[in-house]
Amino acid sequence: MRRYGKHTDEDDIRSRPNRKGNRPRTNIRPKHEDAAEGMVLTVDRGRLTCLVDDRPIMAMKARELGRKAAVVGDRVALVGDLSGKKDTLARIVRIEERASVLRRTADDDDPYERVVVANADQLAIVTALADPEPRPRLIDRCLVAAYDGGLTPLLVMTKSDLAPPDKLLELYGDLDIPYVVTSREELEDGGAADRVREHLDGKVTAFVGHSGVGKTTLVNALVPMERRRITGHVNAVTGRGRHTTTSALALPLASADGWVVDTPGVRSFGLAHIDASRVIHAFPDLGPGTEGCPRACSHDEPDCALDQWVAEGHADPARLYSLRRLLATRERKEGD
Repeated sequence: MRRYGKHTDEDDIRSRPNRKGNRPRTNIRPKHEDAAEGMVLTVDRGRLTCLVDDRPIMAMKARELGRKAAVVGDRVALVGDLSGKKDTLARIVRIEERASVLRRTADDDDPYERVVVANADQLAIVTALADPEPRPRLIDRCLVAAYDGGLTPLLVMTKSDLAPPDKLLELYGDLDIPYVVTSREELEDGGAADRVREHLDGKVTAFVGHSGVGKTTLVNALVPMERRRITGHVNAVTGRGRHTTTSALALPLASADGWVVDTPGVRSFGLAHIDASRVIHAFPDLGPGTEGCPRACSHDEPDCALDQWVAEGHADPARLYSLRRLLATRERKEGD
């Protein structure tokens, strides 16, 4: 027996009920045009603390973002519960395009790059003048990452009461890098923080340094405890309202319009993600000397024009040594 006639109508057709009670799947994703704008302050085991209208919001990444991860400094779009109340959770549905990216790898043999911070304007490289001894090659590697990621470098030298800064200043004098020299006494009375703060106003600055150089002490002087209330949700998953510099954390500057991003102390700064041909950009004092180099010069071969450039006194031989040490490390990695 025929159930329907020739001219069926939609009302004549029975629809099978959805037993699960959910909406049918679709490939059309919502645009979330009404999503609120925010900034990622810190990331802790899948939970992200974001700032929305001067209010800290706990959020998680939406499934539709796939493997794309949000990092400290990212500008994001959020939906859901944006009240910031305890035990509430919003969703990050969009990560905006990044203006700059500071990246590193664990070492030069590690193929996995790690994004340290996004959208930072400046990289403050903190180094002690003594205890521990300064590590110029680590500074050079940070400079490479800064130039490659679109950040302006700032050199901050601590513990000048233990050793003079003359040697480091001479080594980096030709690079025209802004710098600040501080001592332990100046950190205690606030004078050093004021001088550093002059370079940070209106900018997002990531602080990087070897363990023990006084980086966190400086950040604490720049951002007193009353300004840390804005990040009271840090480590909310564990119930702890403190930051132990085990992950990057963005903090608002006191008495200035800017942000400080405190990062964990580094033992090494791998550059596996950076092409060897771009390393020379971190050495602008050597750049003009490459004009006489042969095509595809590695800058570490007999015909390299940099040898003559340095011999004529245009640059410090130590700078050429640092460049070639970095290039040699990269070449060993690429040849494995």
